[in-house]
Amino acid sequence: MTETTLSPHPWNLETRADGSASPEALEAWVQARLVRHRDAIARLLAVPGPRTVENTLRPYDDAVAELSATATQTGLLDSVHPQKEIRDKAQALAQVISQAGVELGLNQAVYQALNEIDSESTDAATQHYLKRTLLQYRLAGVDKDEATRTRLRELQDKATVLALTFGRNVQENVNTVVVEDAAELDGLPADYLAAHPAGEDGKITLTTDYPDYLPVMTFAKSAKLRRSMYLAFNTRAFPQNREVLLDLLKIRKEIAGLLGFKTWADLATADQMMGSAENMRQFLEELDTASRAGAEKEFAMIAEFARVEQKLESNDAEIDAASRGYWLEQYRRAAFEFDSQSVRPYFPYDRVEQGVLSTAARLFQVEFRPVADAPVWHPDVVTYDVYDRDTQIGRFYLDMHPREGKDKWFSAHPLIPGIVDHPDGRQIPEAALICNFPGGPSSAKTGDPGLMQHSDVVTYFHEFGHLMHALLGGHQSWAGLSGIATEGDFVEVPSQMLEEFFRDPRLLATFALHYETDEPIPAELVLRMNRAGAFGRADWVRTQLFYTTYSLETHALDPETLDLDHLLHSLYARFLPYVWIDGNRMYASFTHLVGYSSNYYTYLYDKVIALDFFAQFARTNLLDDPIAMKYRRTVLEPGGSMPGEDIVLRFLGRRQSADAFVHWVGEEFQAAATVYE
Repeated sequence: MTETTLSPHPWNLETRADGSASPEALEAWVQARLVRHRDAIARLLAVPGPRTVENTLRPYDDAVAELSATATQTGLLDSVHPQKEIRDKAQALAQVISQAGVELGLNQAVYQALNEIDSESTDAATQHYLKRTLLQYRLAGVDKDEATRTRLRELQDKATVLALTFGRNVQENVNTVVVEDAAELDGLPADYLAAHPAGEDGKITLTTDYPDYLPVMTFAKSAKLRRSMYLAFNTRAFPQNREVLLDLLKIRKEIAGLLGFKTWADLATADQMMGSAENMRQFLEELDTASRAGAEKEFAMIAEFARVEQKLESNDAEIDAASRGYWLEQYRRAAFEFDSQSVRPYFPYDRVEQGVLSTAARLFQVEFRPVADAPVWHPDVVTYDVYDRDTQIGRFYLDMHPREGKDKWFSAHPLIPGIVDHPDGRQIPEAALICNFPGGPSSAKTGDPGLMQHSDVVTYFHEFGHLMHALLGGHQSWAGLSGIATEGDFVEVPSQMLEEFFRDPRLLATFALHYETDEPIPAELVLRMNRAGAFGRADWVRTQLFYTTYSLETHALDPETLDLDHLLHSLYARFLPYVWIDGNRMYASFTHLVGYSSNYYTYLYDKVIALDFFAQFARTNLLDDPIAMKYRRTVLEPGGSMPGEDIVLRFLGRRQSADAFVHWVGEEFQAAATVYE
């Protein structure tokens, strides 16, 4: 566990003669750590006499630490390594690591040993860890008979393979749209056009990677192009992931039944803050009611605007799903005098990165020091060490731009759990951000500044909130409590809270400098951006309700008769007013169905908490408000050492309230303009 004896990362292994990474070396790395994992379990089981925290929980946590670090680092390579043979080997090894986790979770001897520990004289964090661990053992089926546990092992192994397959299919399935007439790109920014020159045949090829996709859906005047891009994006990994998903849902249903739950959603919420699937449904119904009128008003304003702009005589302008982003952008330009292209020159990637770093450093009173010679898995990755005064408290890696074979989503990956006060020494936490923003070394070679949309910058703040949670919360006595180890439905609180800082003009002026003139972004432009950005929040809530309800119902309905397409279409019609486009197979690339499973409600639930937290900050002094350090100490630093409810109580002095959320959703109409009356 000591910092000096940590084993090398799996991307820092011996290479072959040609300099490429060796799948065999990766396998040896994983197997060596699994040996250490099994040795820790053996030490636990060999303890004579009464069970104590030190002789039983400590070796158990050592086993957890080994398995956790092995799983997260191997999973990272599956997502980002440039060599396909390494990604393939990492995926195969991820199945082996998952099997070890299932075996530990169903080990009755380990469960019995932990259950015999008298923890009354220990600290609150240790008591919480032991209580939660025993609950998770019971939810895994450790108290079932041998035949049931054997079946659960088989099902969990199959579920792991299907989940990995689903993710890999999305990762490696990049669709393209070929533009034969450059006029179809009318409306797109000049830097986008420069980055997408025509080939020798005169055609322009666009991909479904986010730097290509998002600008088309926001700015392209061509409805044909928007529709083509929409379908290309929403048919990634189709049809292959259709059956993969259905098979996964069948397995999850059987697992839930074996464990005594009616549906997977009932099982998945049993150890969450939400408490039950029924509580989830009630929460969603409340937000459905609260957001419906606002969303209808938003759509009526946009539809009337589109009707007049298109000189249509009909009272209703049909706006399809592919044109939603475009007409929202057009309305914001007219109603709020805000063109989102106008802020892009102030957001070149390199300056945004430094801006996010400087914001977090000042807010949480830490220092980020670049590490030029750190071993990484790709030359584009940059590394920083985190210091609190003169003490190193973490390390993180930024892999921020798309490339072939890399995961196409945006996420934070904890890599090594931090552990303090371990008999063998201190272990500092490590984590990585995996994103797909414009810019990067390859763009710099062509002179592309990597200009980001304001939604990109919000996403950067969001993911960095996860990163700070992982690192600042990664200083616990137990690996199982380290970093982002809260209940799953508290995970999005720190990320969504940090998003709100993006709206502060004074903060943005510190880093949002025009890439050509170095002039800071005008405060008046930021205010117009904020007003425009507030418009559409009710629609955002409805969109989240659509995703959330789809995630819930796919895990509540019988998968034997479930029609994924019919459910998608019917829920879309229930929550969203934009015209449905046939051929939408969004579920085939919706990776949250694998990760969050039925619990996608987390984003909405945590938005309520995050906005309540942010409401405690002084708007006139965001970065230097003493509340920031209280937030660091009481929300981020506890990691998973206490229940999420207790974290909320420590920071707010009460339970969370929806007042800030209701105000946030309705803020758009407090200053919204009416373009056509």
